[in-house]
Amino acid sequence: MSLGMRAAKCASSILGNSKALTSRSGISNGLNIRYRALSATANPTPKVIFSGIQPTGIPHLGNYLGALKQWVKLQNEAAPDTTLIYSLVDLHAITIQQDPDQLRKWRKESFAMLLAIGLDPERSTIFHQSHVPAHCELMWILSCQASTGYLARMTQWKEKTAGEKDNSAKLKLGLFSYPVLQAADILVHGATHVPVGHDQAQHLEFSRQIANGFNTVIGRNVLVAPETLISPAKRVMSLKDPSAKMSKSHKDAKSRILLTDTEEEIGEKIKKAMTDSLDGITYDPERRPGLSNLIDLLHYTDEDASKIDQVTIAKELSGMPLRIIKEKVATAVESAIRPIRERYQALVENDALLNDAAARGCEKATESAAKTLVKIKNAVGLS
Repeated sequence: MSLGMRAAKCASSILGNSKALTSRSGISNGLNIRYRALSATANPTPKVIFSGIQPTGIPHLGNYLGALKQWVKLQNEAAPDTTLIYSLVDLHAITIQQDPDQLRKWRKESFAMLLAIGLDPERSTIFHQSHVPAHCELMWILSCQASTGYLARMTQWKEKTAGEKDNSAKLKLGLFSYPVLQAADILVHGATHVPVGHDQAQHLEFSRQIANGFNTVIGRNVLVAPETLISPAKRVMSLKDPSAKMSKSHKDAKSRILLTDTEEEIGEKIKKAMTDSLDGITYDPERRPGLSNLIDLLHYTDEDASKIDQVTIAKELSGMPLRIIKEKVATAVESAIRPIRERYQALVENDALLNDAAARGCEKATESAAKTLVKIKNAVGLS
């Protein structure tokens, strides 16, 4: 079967026959954001940028400012010959037990949100990881050379299994070996660059090591060792516990702002955000984490405030009542979220459009992965 036929079968088997995405009407202005090269020029060696995120439903503001906004920036500013590949890594999501109906809902919501924030299926490859079997196929090949000792030293494995060493029933192979799948996600597309936060740098280094190790064993460069693109640090902290990052795992829903929150919900959450009783307005994340978090939010979401640093913002807010400052922050956050929320509300109910976009992403990702997998299988004698 030809590559084109395989890709077509992939899209058809998942979604059935459907019309082209561009034929859909009603929300095209929100979805079809055409790529402009801006001042970028073609690269001597074209870049391939890959990144993934787990489908956990509606992202919160920390997810958006810390990673997703950067994805859109890369899409809109990359050179024309740069390939951009963004995956919803749903196979990683099942390293912990999931309710099937909930996971299906989260996958749909997450995919719709990637389009709502501004990713364009015509410029970027956007797909569900589980729709492209090459990821798992390469994972197995790489697993046959991955060091169990190295995997056991991975920070997240040690953190997630802390205190459970005597309860082997809770230690699952998928959790232990998921860094190998993460490496396969990157390497199967020949990614040259991966945007990551500082907390994910160890996993990318593992991908580099496994690529270099494979090339050494094979005796030639088959896999590309990717470079790191460290995103600018935008740590959004919990509104209820500003010593911790904003997270969906916090028991209090008012600790986080979701990208679908209404203006009223945003205002109420920021109104009740934890601050302190110290006098004056200063930017001091160590001594005044709650107030500093609000200043960060203003800096990240207000166009004028983004042009100056947080210390300067604090000086400009000096003398204002905390109530007024919180109102300014809520207004800025609402302005940043509103267009995303409105596009999402239109997209999430349009199953045909979402299915078309997923089918297109599946086809493009299948073609991309096949190029590497053919070389890998030939190198190890499987073809």
